[in-house]
Amino acid sequence: MHGVLLLDKPLGLSSNDALQKAKWLLRAEKAGHTGTLDPLATGVLPLCFGAATKFSQLHLDADKRYAAVARLGVTTSTGDREGEVLRTRPVQVTAEDVERACAALRGPIRQVPPMYSALKKDGRALYEYAREGVTVERAARDVQIHALTATLDVQEPLLHLDVWCSKGTYIRTLAEDLGEALGCGAHLVALRRVATGDFGVGDCVGLEQLAAMDEPQRLACLRPVDVLLPGHTPIELGTEDAGRFLSGLRRRGHWANCAQVAVYGRQPRALLGTGHVAGGELIPGRLLSPIEITQTLAAA
Repeated sequence: MHGVLLLDKPLGLSSNDALQKAKWLLRAEKAGHTGTLDPLATGVLPLCFGAATKFSQLHLDADKRYAAVARLGVTTSTGDREGEVLRTRPVQVTAEDVERACAALRGPIRQVPPMYSALKKDGRALYEYAREGVTVERAARDVQIHALTATLDVQEPLLHLDVWCSKGTYIRTLAEDLGEALGCGAHLVALRRVATGDFGVGDCVGLEQLAAMDEPQRLACLRPVDVLLPGHTPIELGTEDAGRFLSGLRRRGHWANCAQVAVYGRQPRALLGTGHVAGGELIPGRLLSPIEITQTLAAA
């Protein structure tokens, strides 16, 4: 089984738990996901099966879009609603205050990863230290906030956030930073990933939907492997060149230099792998095996 399932991850499951359930429903052998969502988050989680796992790393670099809700006036130990309340402050905020705070956080910024995160320090996840009451030094990371808007609900009081950002952005940290900029603190109470790269939540299927389907319907939800390669320039090879390319040999041709190419066999048309072109040479990168190619053609 080779392809990509766009899953709408449900609330309360870790990304790995969701992956294992989908893997069982599809009776797949090899599977992986393209970046994690916290158990308290829902939304777009692309799952890769078979040959698609070879290219899952490429999608980790994709920009993300989130819809989030932050509660003003309360900070917690985890930055979300699962943590212990650390401090409560009065909220005296206007829509103009919110816009000024958002404007300061748009563009390139630096974030210190939260202690309650899966980042590793000396081989252990940061959240393991946090649960032991230990705080360790974390280097600030460069991230990009392409767009950020916030709607103020004064009665609750809540901020409804719409965030378009680069990989590696922590929305919990963004909500906390907004709260501090507003002088009242904040923590995240809801998070939904509505898009990752070209994949939107409207393209996704839920686990309950998947479970209610029969096997042919489930398999029909799988998208081809090359949906993970939207930024790659396609190159087609004839039978002889395709065979040599799959052996890891460089091929010469009249191709322009290109950092990312998706290489296909011409007859029949099938994805062979990725590579790049330099000085008129097509240089192999990640390659499918002959059996993977045969299986993807049979399933098409």
